[in-house]
Amino acid sequence: MKMDLIHFYYDKATAIASRITALKGLSRLFVTGEIASFLMVIGFVVLYTLIDGAFWTLVLAALSLGAYIVIRHFDVKNSNQIESLGRLKLVYDHELKGLQGDFSGFDEGDQYKDEHHPFSFDLDIFGKDSLFHRINRTVTTGGSDVLADYLSFRKVKDQSEEIQLLSKDEPWRAEFMSLGKGRVIDSSAILRVVEAVSTLPVSRKYASPVVFACAGLLILGFLFSVVGAACGKVSAQLPIWWGILQFFLVYGVTAKALRQVSKIVGAIHGQLLNEIAVIRHCTRLREVPASLQPSVTALKESVVSFEQLEKVLQGLDRRGNILGLFLFDAFLLSDFFLVRRFLKWQDMYLDKMRSWIERVSEIDALVSMATFRFNHPESSTAEIVTADAVVYEARNIYHPFLGAKAVKNNFSIQDGNYYIITGANMAGKSTFLRTLGINYVLGMNGMPVFADSLRISRFALFSSMRTTDDLTHGISYFNAELLRLQQLMEFCQCHPHTLIILDEILKGTNSLDKLNGSRLFLQSIQRLPVSGIIATHDLELSKMADEYPATFHNFCFEIELGTDVTYSYRITPGVARNQNATFLLNNILKTLQAS
Repeated sequence: MKMDLIHFYYDKATAIASRITALKGLSRLFVTGEIASFLMVIGFVVLYTLIDGAFWTLVLAALSLGAYIVIRHFDVKNSNQIESLGRLKLVYDHELKGLQGDFSGFDEGDQYKDEHHPFSFDLDIFGKDSLFHRINRTVTTGGSDVLADYLSFRKVKDQSEEIQLLSKDEPWRAEFMSLGKGRVIDSSAILRVVEAVSTLPVSRKYASPVVFACAGLLILGFLFSVVGAACGKVSAQLPIWWGILQFFLVYGVTAKALRQVSKIVGAIHGQLLNEIAVIRHCTRLREVPASLQPSVTALKESVVSFEQLEKVLQGLDRRGNILGLFLFDAFLLSDFFLVRRFLKWQDMYLDKMRSWIERVSEIDALVSMATFRFNHPESSTAEIVTADAVVYEARNIYHPFLGAKAVKNNFSIQDGNYYIITGANMAGKSTFLRTLGINYVLGMNGMPVFADSLRISRFALFSSMRTTDDLTHGISYFNAELLRLQQLMEFCQCHPHTLIILDEILKGTNSLDKLNGSRLFLQSIQRLPVSGIIATHDLELSKMADEYPATFHNFCFEIELGTDVTYSYRITPGVARNQNATFLLNNILKTLQAS
């Protein structure tokens, strides 16, 4: 399956590269044509000055100019296509690298790392080579935030139907992702602008019908003065002074408002244009899931809104041309109508902007999840059951990061039960814990899970696997462990039906103290509606299954010791018999002595 995908992405990238090469060849022809037609314009104009009565040279010059404009139009269109195809090729190049284990083309999500989160830090949800790093294909910061919310359970939603449908429309997804290559769209910046625009102190008088009528009369009056002066009915001075006074009037009245609008909106002009491109693409989704239909419908309306905003931005850009500004204000009161257009847009659409951007962010996150589904055809979909209890039944489950080399295991968790997992170093205990946690995170949001089957209910999740000290705040490793366990207890008290995943309770103390503390903690936690998986090297802790046989169960990852260590990575009932630390250290010492 993986090789099929590698061939698929390679063929796509190769085909696009061929198209780009062909278009670049065409671009060279366009440039040659532009130069030739421009030189012809100059040549025919020069001939007109040298030859008496050569009106035909002006006709040919005009035709050459027309040819230049046409060639230039197609050259720009061709260049835009080359740019678009270049971004699309990057999509396939990055996907190809991702399948080969190189995710450097995607955001790692370091900004979402939180050591105090119930599980994301322990389960490698964020950061380099994390779950987020492997899934993330977002083109907006809002989409990235939504994806992070799903993976950290700030949002939980079964979106298996949406993910499945979007995963089938590979061309649409690829083009969507290409819109973000080299230009990630800052959704938060756009929302800040929306907030700032909503509070702009622009006078409502510009939107008044009376003021509009007065502006119309001023324009008509000016035009009549021009016609009157041309016909000799009035002095030629009248339209000149009328135009000058009209310019200073409209410029003086609107300058402050337009300066404010330009400062706020113009700063993210490029971001807005890219957001518009993403929105337009969202509306071209061929097969729309029922749950996304309201979003797509709303975004179709937003296209009109953004097009109007784009016209406002273009009007602001034109004000940079002083001569144009004078002529348009003097003749047509351009700045007045620009303010009026902005106010009209503000009244009709501003309140909806936040909702539209949020809808785009949701679709953006779904594209990433759907691409993850497409890239893992070997995966399955979890069955989510309704139960007021912890339900976790996995058949042939494995860690998504390990791929084909992963060893698959069967495992079930019963509500209110605890599973003590023993085993040697490197035998697979920690990886197995993360396997259970990561697949649960994926399954709860309708993303692909890495098991032949996974049956789960909705429950809370808390882990303690990777405690770190904080010496800058005077927190030792042991103290950090205690604080984490305190956080766990408080969390479980507030969240009935929690699954806790623990890797070595109280690592920061001596063996006897660790054993007694671990027993005390487990005896205390079992009074709460909690289920747990606890990995440990301390075989004495497994004796809790003898004291509490109804709720505590022993499982292990066994190894075989011979001339070397053999790891099976298979979980089996019972307590581990063999350890490898002494064995491996002894081999190292023998090697050193022999050398």
